[in-house]
Amino acid sequence: MPATTYVAGHRGMVGAAICRELGRRGYEPPLTRTHAELDLTDQAQVREFFQAQRPSQVYLAAAKVGGIHANDTYPAEFIYHNLMIEANVIHEAWRAGVGRLLFLGSSCIYPRLAPQPIPEEALLSGVLEGTNEPYAIAKIAGIKLCESYNRQYATDYRSVMPTNLYGSGDNYHPENSHVLPALLRRAHEAKLNASPALVIWGTGTPRREFLYVDDLAAACVHVMGLDRAAYDAHTSPRSSHLNVGCGEDLSIADLAALVCETVGYTGRIVYDSGKPDGTPRKLLNSERLRALGWQPRVALREGLALAYRDFLANQQPPANNR
Repeated sequence: MPATTYVAGHRGMVGAAICRELGRRGYEPPLTRTHAELDLTDQAQVREFFQAQRPSQVYLAAAKVGGIHANDTYPAEFIYHNLMIEANVIHEAWRAGVGRLLFLGSSCIYPRLAPQPIPEEALLSGVLEGTNEPYAIAKIAGIKLCESYNRQYATDYRSVMPTNLYGSGDNYHPENSHVLPALLRRAHEAKLNASPALVIWGTGTPRREFLYVDDLAAACVHVMGLDRAAYDAHTSPRSSHLNVGCGEDLSIADLAALVCETVGYTGRIVYDSGKPDGTPRKLLNSERLRALGWQPRVALREGLALAYRDFLANQQPPANNR
């Protein structure tokens, strides 16, 4: 791995995990910039950075992210910021001659009622989940940006679509976080307050797949290290993304029980069915990536214990994800 690898979004959960994985493998520290140093929504700043630094590889992990509440409350921010970040970074990477780029998307790119487990071919085959449609459209655009630059300019820009992530550096905001970190925080607070019941959004019936963030980071570095012939053999020019998941899912009700067990909360779990459930099920088919030699290592029970330890050490959410 060359010393001129740039990790965009290094202070977010995924970007930080990628930096850790590069360090574990003995690679040179990557180029990084904070949001205060480089606003990725500003094309002029991004152009100046790429022209000055000329990185040879880019991990595009920078994004504005959040759970159902945040996506439904700030749709304009989610679509605008993510579109601007990916358009600026991908275009200026091409202008600067970046040889290889990895774009990180999300499993929410798939239709609300996609076949399970979801194959990569399900992209653009149906209606998206309404609560996070703007974010999903931005992420779909990122995949298509990579594919379009590859087709027109013969670049080597790749995309991975991770399932629901959790782990070190997660956002534990009480309203704007994803389901697993939100559950961890609320179960912990219920335990501290000796609350008789823990109220959870929705019915508890939707099923979700969860991947520990360090497993995703290992997958990202693995995909970036594949030679182009191997990557192309498992993708196509207009379906070039790879799913990244653990291959198993569970209901939100079962997840809540496991979180309460991890935290040590023994009260009742109550479901607020007046709140949205989101997509009924979202399990990825990750066989293509497994065929390329990657396997997840951290089981959910072990990962939850690690995540709770991280929460106790760092109870405030990161300042931003860019």
